[in-house]
Amino acid sequence: MSPGSVVVEADRRSRVDRAVFQSQLLLAAALLLLVCAAFVFQPGSVLDVRFFGGVAVVFVLTGAAAIVPWSTLPHYWIALLPIIDIFAIVAVRQGNSVLGAGLLLVFPVIWLAGYFGLRGAVTSVVTSSTLLWLSALLNGEPLTLNSIPGLLLLPVTLTFIATTTLLTSSRTSAQRGLLRQQADLLEVALRRARRQEQTLDEVLNAVTFGVVAFGKDGVESIVNRAHRNFQTQFGQPESSVEPPVLYKPDRTTPYLPEERPFRRATGGERFDDVVVWLGEPGEHRVALSVSSRPLTAPDGELDGGVMVSRDVTAEINAIQARDDLVASVSHELRTPLTSILGYLELALDDEGLDASTRSMLEVASSNADRLLALVADLLTAASEKDQQIVMSFNQCDLAEIAVQSIEAQRLSASDRGISIENSIAEPVLLEADGFRLRQVMDNLISNAIKYNRENGHVSVSTRSSASHVDLIVSDTGIGLSDLEQTKLFDRYFRAEGVRQSTIHGSGLGLTISRDIVRRHGGDLVVTSALGVGTSFTASIPRAR
Repeated sequence: MSPGSVVVEADRRSRVDRAVFQSQLLLAAALLLLVCAAFVFQPGSVLDVRFFGGVAVVFVLTGAAAIVPWSTLPHYWIALLPIIDIFAIVAVRQGNSVLGAGLLLVFPVIWLAGYFGLRGAVTSVVTSSTLLWLSALLNGEPLTLNSIPGLLLLPVTLTFIATTTLLTSSRTSAQRGLLRQQADLLEVALRRARRQEQTLDEVLNAVTFGVVAFGKDGVESIVNRAHRNFQTQFGQPESSVEPPVLYKPDRTTPYLPEERPFRRATGGERFDDVVVWLGEPGEHRVALSVSSRPLTAPDGELDGGVMVSRDVTAEINAIQARDDLVASVSHELRTPLTSILGYLELALDDEGLDASTRSMLEVASSNADRLLALVADLLTAASEKDQQIVMSFNQCDLAEIAVQSIEAQRLSASDRGISIENSIAEPVLLEADGFRLRQVMDNLISNAIKYNRENGHVSVSTRSSASHVDLIVSDTGIGLSDLEQTKLFDRYFRAEGVRQSTIHGSGLGLTISRDIVRRHGGDLVVTSALGVGTSFTASIPRAR
């Protein structure tokens, strides 16, 4: 037997012994009051053998109720106490019939009916009534019409009391059973909740990202081990949620109090991947990507939230190292490539070249041009990352830029049988950087040709309003999935189908194009369907 079962069993036995003693003690106390009344009003009756004997039996039974371990005996042995009490009370009544000792029969009747149900109720009433009637016969009382009510009154009263006790006991037993079932269910639910809490605690402490849960009052309720480690490595106590100073992604500008992630999270704000730097410049530092989700109660009110922090130091440093390497290599490649192209052009200007040599030099020149364009993209991406691109805003015509870009792409389109439709019939004047818009236009039309089907179609059009101009480039190409559309403007991203094809690209053109459009105050968006085609819309303000 488990220790818990032993404790429960011991508690049950203690309750049984205590209940038996209390039931007997209640009768003894009532009888003691009756004895005191007899001493005062009828001292002579106390010396009656029947009176004295009945009282002595009740008191002896009270002592036995206190000493005997009733919980270790069979349950029906407890019935001996109230049955003997009935005989003792009738004896006391015989010794003194004036003080109404017969009313004390209520105690054993209630006891038997409450403890032993219907059998106890019947036994107590029948035993009490039989003894009362036998005592009346032994006393030689004549049976007359006037004496019948007296002989029936007490048994009828005891019958009603036994019935009421039986019904009350049944109702109480049912309620006790229901409460016991509910208690068992609550116990099971409590154990399950404790187990779930333990499992949750183990899981949260096993993960490598920090988790902070807080209530609607903003007080944290869960802080896992990973988050505590983020704090302790910078000398903060484990109970702290954030250090006194957090730095923005530039690593030097501190967050204002209202901009700090935990402040925003406790305010019910939902955000993703907010980068914060822990540690002072020039010392050990860690970058965290922080996200927050608010929790709502069933009534829709804010009920706290969860804040998750992930260490992205290695990722940021790797991206920085990659961009530095790209910029360095691109700078180193650009000078020799420019020289190669210059000498190839000089060689092609020689009219004495034979056709075979000229063909090979043209192939070399074409590939060198493509390589130089790739290097230019890499340099532009690296420059844009540091926001070093110089923008020059002047009056320009988007229609003219479209014509120039389409003509430049016409040859590559015709090689694959792709038609380009220019729907821009009238001038579209903007205050913008014409050179950069040409770069955007070249990227969009080039992609529409590269990722189109053989004999496909490309459409270039505009949609104008008083404040903006929408440049729309659509194709009938292979299209993009929903997941690919969400990552399309990420640096160096290329769709899975494109990577497995012979189509060349760096994955930087669309990133650069969107950045240019955003530098103008607009945006570049995409809509696409697999197997149907893709449409890019660049929304550009007419004026700065």
